[in-house]
Amino acid sequence: MSVKSCEKIEKSQVALTIEVEAAEFEAAMEKAYRKMRGKINVPGFRPGKAPRKIIEGMYGAEVFFDEAINIAFPDAYEAAVKEKELQVVGYPSVELVGECTRQGFTFKAVAPVYPEVALGQYQGLAAPKEEVKVTAEDVDRRLQALTDRNTRLVSVEREAKEGDTAVIDFEGFLDGKPFDGGKGTNHSLELGSHSFVPGFEEQVAGMKAGEEKDIGITFPEDYHADLAGKAVVFKVKCHEVKEKEIPALDDEFAKDVSEFDTLDELKADLEKQIKEEREKDAQRGFEDALMEQVAANITAEIPDAMVEGQARQFVENFRTQIAQQGIPYDQYLQMTGLQESKLLEDAKEPALRQVRMDLAVMAIIKAENIEASDEDVEEEYKKLAEQFGMDADMVKKYIQADQVKDQVCSRRAIDVVVKSATAVKPEEKPAGEEGSEPAEEEKKPARKPRKKKAEEPSAEEGEAPAEEKKPARKPRKKKTEESGEPKDAES
Repeated sequence: MSVKSCEKIEKSQVALTIEVEAAEFEAAMEKAYRKMRGKINVPGFRPGKAPRKIIEGMYGAEVFFDEAINIAFPDAYEAAVKEKELQVVGYPSVELVGECTRQGFTFKAVAPVYPEVALGQYQGLAAPKEEVKVTAEDVDRRLQALTDRNTRLVSVEREAKEGDTAVIDFEGFLDGKPFDGGKGTNHSLELGSHSFVPGFEEQVAGMKAGEEKDIGITFPEDYHADLAGKAVVFKVKCHEVKEKEIPALDDEFAKDVSEFDTLDELKADLEKQIKEEREKDAQRGFEDALMEQVAANITAEIPDAMVEGQARQFVENFRTQIAQQGIPYDQYLQMTGLQESKLLEDAKEPALRQVRMDLAVMAIIKAENIEASDEDVEEEYKKLAEQFGMDADMVKKYIQADQVKDQVCSRRAIDVVVKSATAVKPEEKPAGEEGSEPAEEEKKPARKPRKKKAEEPSAEEGEAPAEEKKPARKPRKKKTEESGEPKDAES
């Protein structure tokens, strides 16, 4: 192999002209013969036993050329990339130059390479940073979430009402015949949750344990086609009615759910948690805003291959998220009417932003001569092990040392930007935005080990078995991500 030319062209690409010489091509021809001989019919020889000269005499030496080119190309290309010390970031486009003969062949490969990056301003920047405040209402919301998690369901001998949980069997009938998805056994339904079709929960209200009832409802017009607008009847049997037993907010509650002895101590800890979380969020937002500026300030010809590769990674991450929700990816695409090509296209804009961010960080690492020692890597492994609750040696099996080293260097590059930056007061938010906290992000205070009380329900109390089906639910409109990134499926 010899490299005839290596030329830089537009959009961070390199055009290589590479010659595969006679000896290399002959070796590839022999490999092509061994691979193909079993598929070539030669009279007088069993399949795969005909000598190469006989086959070439019958069909011409060119019979092995195409396969030999395919065999010789990868090694020749990789050798040329190594010789020219190129940092390739995608697959090349390839074309033959001239004719292929027994003396070899020449090909041209156009490959995307890591771009040259010119840093703009990355020190002395300014970005908004949220001022952290924690109000009594914030603590009360967190305390309410903790109360909700420790609320028990207890059986009652009365009619079910809104807020209760009714344990029911049900089966739906359309024109006197059962329909798919309309049956469930020992299903726990919280009345007032509006999780089922309008009219169903309202008619379960008023039922007692042991009572059976026919419930007639009409499906919404925007429901799926086979049931949209149809009148159906559900045969329902109520097994049990449960009401919520809400714990009193007092010192005993604090002792029961946390490591603290008084409610005031618990509230103080919740306030501290909220403040720490918001300070981390504010710092993360500040850093993100700074790095967006740094990324916008770089100058680089970014090859399409880098953006397309990042977009594919976004979609692959999305596929994994969908699978984790128990939804087959192909089924999700069918349900939503989406095509993977559209997901990839929508992902390109955020992918470009991510690529620019990565290039900016790498350029700072180079400009500041940032390095990570073996000791730094070991210390990071210890932090990761503590974070994931794993042994450090186990973490090393999943995360390579080079990845950890890159992570340490990237963190230090961002620190260079942050330490020289100025935080400014953000613009005023519209009323009602500040202080809202999703329930799923609530955290419990540290618990003391304690024995389970005999009267407490199990963790699964009040939940439907996984294999049971619920009555048809109200459809929800699909949402799309404004940023263009693939969005998690709604379950």
